Amino acid sequence: MAEPFKNLAWDDFRLIKAVADAKGLPAAAAAIGVNHSTVFRRLKQVEEQLGALLFERHRTGYALTPAGEELVALANRLDEEITSVGRKLAGREPAPSGELRVTTPDSLLIHLLMPMLATFRERYPEVRLDIVLSNQPLNLSKRDADVAVRATDHPPENLVGRRVARIAWALYGRAIDFPDPAAATPEELEARNWVSLGDTLGTLKAVKFVQENVTPDRVAYKINSVLGLAEAVEAGIGIGHLPCVIGDARPSLVRLAPPNEDYAADLWLLTHPDLRHSPRVRAFLDFLAVEIARHRRFIEGEAGHQAEPPEAPPTA
Repeated sequence: MAEPFKNLAWDDFRLIKAVADAKGLPAAAAAIGVNHSTVFRRLKQVEEQLGALLFERHRTGYALTPAGEELVALANRLDEEITSVGRKLAGREPAPSGELRVTTPDSLLIHLLMPMLATFRERYPEVRLDIVLSNQPLNLSKRDADVAVRATDHPPENLVGRRVARIAWALYGRAIDFPDPAAATPEELEARNWVSLGDTLGTLKAVKFVQENVTPDRVAYKINSVLGLAEAVEAGIGIGHLPCVIGDARPSLVRLAPPNEDYAADLWLLTHPDLRHSPRVRAFLDFLAVEIARHRRFIEGEAGHQAEPPEAPPTA
């Protein structure tokens, strides 16, 4: 089996791994960007070349044979090695250029980062930005992203980066509903309708507060997006806790209480250790750290509506 094995290409290993992960051909074909018949034909050719079945075909899907398990284990090791070499080569680029994939939540992109990204592109036109909007941690070890901009008090231990600010949260309502927000009493706020992030984000202290202190019949609206939560408060569905970087940027909203330190979260710029010396990654991290520092009081809720949110550079 040695000679046939030597003739396998990396694409063959990718195909075998995709079928094993998907446990079927259609999903595997979609994962690697080919059609179903190509996967079927190529898998059959590989098995004939090896002289061994790699999968048992069942009505419920494709199950690995012992030979298939060995091939998938090797494919995983090759994938890790190729990814590692790619990261290290990316760190040797002579100047900031190429594609940079950045993952961040939609709320940070819209209310904080977008003007900064526009300025970065003006300064580094050879760097192409690929923005992945996600609240979930992507696998930077697998190059799902090069840089993560995250609000968290517990950044992953396998990443490196810097803490650039602390995002403050406060309780907000519509200015039209609260002409004198300082006069709003706890009893009045308790009697209002509330909006909140959903129970899937129940580890956040702002969500726990609503769960523990607001009666269920007063929680008029739940959503799993901070940006959507701000829209709900602005639409008058109810009052709710928001990051000050979002709430203070909207003139139609007012704070109904000072920022609560218990709800705050650190803002981190993160990357993989193998990428931190890449010119494009280093340029991006340094640039963003400086820009965020300029707006730190706004992010940390110290200046309220007196602070100006980031502005996009003027167009030519």
